Amino acid sequence: MKVAIVHEWLANMGGSEKVVLAFKEIFPDAPIYTTVYNPDKVDPAFHNMDIRTSFIQKLPRGRTAYQSYLPLMPTAVEQFDLSGYDVVLSSSHAVAKGVLTGANTLHITYCHTPMRYAWDFYHEYLNGPGVGRVKRMLIPWLMNYIRMWDRLSADRVDYFIANSGNVAGRIRKHYRREAAVIYPPVDTEYFTPADEIGDYYFIVSRLIPYKRIDLAVAAFTRLGLPLKIAGDGPERKRLEEIAGPSVEFLGRVSDAEMKKLYAECKAFIFPGEEDFGITPVEAQAAGRPVIAYGAGGCLETVVSGVTGEFFQSQTADALAEVVAGFDPGRYQTGLIRQHALSFDRELFKKRIYIFVENRYRDFKKNGR
Repeated sequence: MKVAIVHEWLANMGGSEKVVLAFKEIFPDAPIYTTVYNPDKVDPAFHNMDIRTSFIQKLPRGRTAYQSYLPLMPTAVEQFDLSGYDVVLSSSHAVAKGVLTGANTLHITYCHTPMRYAWDFYHEYLNGPGVGRVKRMLIPWLMNYIRMWDRLSADRVDYFIANSGNVAGRIRKHYRREAAVIYPPVDTEYFTPADEIGDYYFIVSRLIPYKRIDLAVAAFTRLGLPLKIAGDGPERKRLEEIAGPSVEFLGRVSDAEMKKLYAECKAFIFPGEEDFGITPVEAQAAGRPVIAYGAGGCLETVVSGVTGEFFQSQTADALAEVVAGFDPGRYQTGLIRQHALSFDRELFKKRIYIFVENRYRDFKKNGR
């Protein structure tokens, strides 16, 4: 079984890139097709892999300003010649699922979400910070085209896998397709509980608007409680301007520091709405409870009253109310960690392999 892996872009490290690394462990001989590749921004594990890029790689600032080339990406992925493969496994949150495959090639898409800025969060992106008057005039015309292509390209996929029940619902809504659910891989063995807990709450995130870190900054500034925030991004300056002295911005931290920060926090704070959300599971693997906005993938990974708590309105007031009444002593570290083990990386790899093998066997037998 000759396999190819397709991913949107390898230009930063996030949950979807960790999925691609797991795919490579399952299918080590599979090349990776992607629109752009920036080795300086990804895990060194990618450096010795067979990575094949599109024409966008050679365009001005293609490796760094790749998202500006979104209108070209449908054409870019359609240029990949995948005719020599038995199975194409695409990791898609934007355009990867739109590759062209022949009648003798099985195409399975692991969908992190239907394109967020074209569907569910279109109006939030359109009216978000940094979108000026000119962009606000052009984006509706661009997204109209992108939505049509996105919907059409969904029909090119033989089988969808969703990273959560939440995303499976979006696939059903926007693509009119059913999807199996296989939760993404979490390195639960790496994150372990600490002997002692510190006197702080913790966030790790890219500092971008939809993550809603501003809610946590406002809530903890008001409460005067210590909050440590790891991560960087375009929102950092604005967040620092509204933060009080109890909020500390750590920037990018090493894996070892991250492990320690997870394990010793009173609780992990997750104020955004994510398709799945790997960081709350990492916190639980370290035995720490999560305080999360009660929407999206967290509803499938956090057990209220057992591994954490939800705040129901996405406001600083609602978060502050839950934090003010939060008692970390009521949660059992061992029970929290045991729950996180159900999302382990090895289980993910096993489930993906079985799914691909079974679907390929059916495909060869039935011709579909």
